[in-house]
Amino acid sequence: MRQRRVISMVSGLVLAAGALFGASPAGAAVTNGPTPPAEFGNDWHDPLTAGPPVAKPHTRSCQVTLGEAQFRDFTPYKGSYTPPKKCGDRWSKVVLRLDGKVKGRQYDRLGYLHVGGVEVLKTSTPEPSVDGITWSVEKDVTRYSDTFRRDQSVEMLIGNVVNETYTGVIDVKATLTFYAAEGRTKPAETPDRVLTLGGPDANSLTTPRNSQRILAEVYATGSGGGCEEYWYLSVPENAPYSCKAAAGPYREVQIKVDGKLAGIAAPFPTVWTGGWSNPFLWYVVPGPRAFDIKPIQYDLTPFAGLLNDGRPHKVEVGVVGVPEGQSGWNTPVNVLVWQDHGSRVVTGALTRHAEGTPVNSTKYTPGSEHRLDTRGGHRLTVAGYVNTSRGRVDTRIARSLANTSVHRWTEGEKLDALKGEWTDEETVAVKSTSVKGTVGPERATQALRTYTMDGTTTVGPDPDARLRTVLTLGDKADTETLVDGRRTAFSQLDDVYKGDAAYHSNAPREQRHAVGTTGERYRLYDSDGTCYDRSVTSVQGTLVEDRRHC
Repeated sequence: MRQRRVISMVSGLVLAAGALFGASPAGAAVTNGPTPPAEFGNDWHDPLTAGPPVAKPHTRSCQVTLGEAQFRDFTPYKGSYTPPKKCGDRWSKVVLRLDGKVKGRQYDRLGYLHVGGVEVLKTSTPEPSVDGITWSVEKDVTRYSDTFRRDQSVEMLIGNVVNETYTGVIDVKATLTFYAAEGRTKPAETPDRVLTLGGPDANSLTTPRNSQRILAEVYATGSGGGCEEYWYLSVPENAPYSCKAAAGPYREVQIKVDGKLAGIAAPFPTVWTGGWSNPFLWYVVPGPRAFDIKPIQYDLTPFAGLLNDGRPHKVEVGVVGVPEGQSGWNTPVNVLVWQDHGSRVVTGALTRHAEGTPVNSTKYTPGSEHRLDTRGGHRLTVAGYVNTSRGRVDTRIARSLANTSVHRWTEGEKLDALKGEWTDEETVAVKSTSVKGTVGPERATQALRTYTMDGTTTVGPDPDARLRTVLTLGDKADTETLVDGRRTAFSQLDDVYKGDAAYHSNAPREQRHAVGTTGERYRLYDSDGTCYDRSVTSVQGTLVEDRRHC
């Protein structure tokens, strides 16, 4: 894995899910389609996923182009944005779309799109065929409506290198489509303010003094090439492996307010489209989240009483486990704020802060097949209240993280295998007391996020050094809403990717004799009656299945 290929990406670069679309219409069942070739050729199907498209209202819409650019180096595109004039300024939905095309030879690349300094998209790119590919990513960005109501600067970058070997110029266009709130379609309920961090150290936050709810979202990615791109494979210094970290592979994304731990989260083990030394795994079906990186969310409402004092406060994001002085993580932050328009100042206080003892243990077992067993985890509970114009609101957040993994490898990493699971369980409970002293029911949201990875790469003997990767990735989320302990709503997401691809790793591109079967099944159910279940499969780059099961 690591020692054979390092992805070149931009260094330092959800509330709602996005979707990637290929040429096959969503929901189409591919039957009696083209027979796959015996091996990969010079062209293949455009990238697509099994995920659902963004649902759009049937109302008047207005489209604005954020930017068009061809990326050949690390020079960002800079432009400007002006709000649309014919769809009002209180929209029912705002949808971002990124259309891209590239051909020739190129690595996968990491990119971002900023509007007014707000990170509205973090993405990566597919690797192209000689003949070229196109792809499109859609994302619901309605929550950033506050930013879109004013003229703003735009900055977009997909860092790239173009030379005699890597010829692919990445050509993209980004647009926003605004759907008017008219008829029975109401304006979406969105944050009053969308803030970014700033100040001399780039970590300063000043909130409106009447903030009653505060969420931070962090687009955390291990990237930029190097070992933190494969953080889950790191081993302690005493083990003979190409990626080392004294603390081993456990990673945890933390956010602090004025030095006090305010939130913890498990990072998603994103695999980019050149990952695991095998680009043939990803040419048609990318891994979960690869083209629409979801932000980690932290509810900072218990700290609102502190943050509302009118002074700047220090908000810092760090990643536990990264070797000291080593780069490789990018953690841009947006802060979403809901204000109490009946108050000039919302007071409050932090009432509880209980941190469990962090767990991070590794056991290295040497042998003809080396083995590293890892167990990690952490717990944090914070609680606080705010005094609003409607009364007191108490918020309690409890979050628990756990990680187990088994990493096996042989001399020279001719066999390299990992089986890991990460869980991130969170409960946000809110109880209100009116100004007259009436205590309302406790409303709680419970979420259990589970990420899984089970993969093996093997390399055969020279001269062909046939490299084969078999990999399964999972992204699950079970969420339920409770009122005084009684479940009133639920949703279940289960997104599974499976791939098996092989090629001659010591041969030129045209002599690799590559084969690969890749697929994804995306299932989403909820108490409102949603039933979305779609599977896609490709063989040697040919789409052989695109089927709806609901």
